[in-house]
Amino acid sequence: MPRELVLPEGFVPPEVPDPPVTPKDAATVMLVRDTDSGLEVFLMRRVLGMAFAGGMTVFPGGGVDPRDADTSLAWHGPPPEWWASRFSCDVGLARALVCAAVRETFEESGVLLAGPSQDTVVSDARPYAQARTRLVDRELSLAGFLAEAGLVLRADLLRPWADWVTPVEERRRFDARFFLAALPTGQRADGATTEAAEARWQRPAEALEEWRAGRVGLLPPTWTTLTELAECASVADAMSRERRIAKLMPRVVRDGNVLRIVLPGDPSYDEAAAHLDPEERS
Repeated sequence: MPRELVLPEGFVPPEVPDPPVTPKDAATVMLVRDTDSGLEVFLMRRVLGMAFAGGMTVFPGGGVDPRDADTSLAWHGPPPEWWASRFSCDVGLARALVCAAVRETFEESGVLLAGPSQDTVVSDARPYAQARTRLVDRELSLAGFLAEAGLVLRADLLRPWADWVTPVEERRRFDARFFLAALPTGQRADGATTEAAEARWQRPAEALEEWRAGRVGLLPPTWTTLTELAECASVADAMSRERRIAKLMPRVVRDGNVLRIVLPGDPSYDEAAAHLDPEERS
């Protein structure tokens, strides 16, 4: 992590919660598209003052809903067992994570990774606007929506990318599995969610330049993922990359008046984690 990657004062409580908060399972999706100037990724700036990551620039995503584990929906692509092996979790959770990725992408960006058949994907998601609202309000489950609409979940449009766990210093924690997905032809990402102050498509390198200039705030998973995506020449390049996925949990350490973020291997990380139980260090 670069030393410039710091958090605003007050972003985390002064004392580490004891015991640490148990992370909530979550899914995050990097939605990408090709342009004449290279690969772009869809980014949202969260509303300032939100309980988690307020004001930060992030990818679409959110916590798993218990109903995401519903086995009744039509599914095409790698089965839950394959996803479980990639994310090192049980099959039920793997199914829920993929469903959460599809649901959160639709809720927060309006992009729907589903189609009338296993070989098709909707070219315009706007006709499902009412269902989108009902999903956000938790009046409707993803399985219920897809069944009503006669759609198949397209797990084959997603790729596993990473697994990030919120530091133990925070009161709201997530075990977020990161997915990659290409924008389906004909669909548009709108960022029409109450959680976002603004949304935009941007080249990863440009987003990192804005961070260096102090115009946007990035959390460690977003900074790292943007750095990785900046190395990809195209959507096809990014989607074809084989990823070895292991849990990554940053730590927040005080460096004078600054809250620095470090990863395992940094001496500051090892010192900060010395008082934790072995299970909490991982």
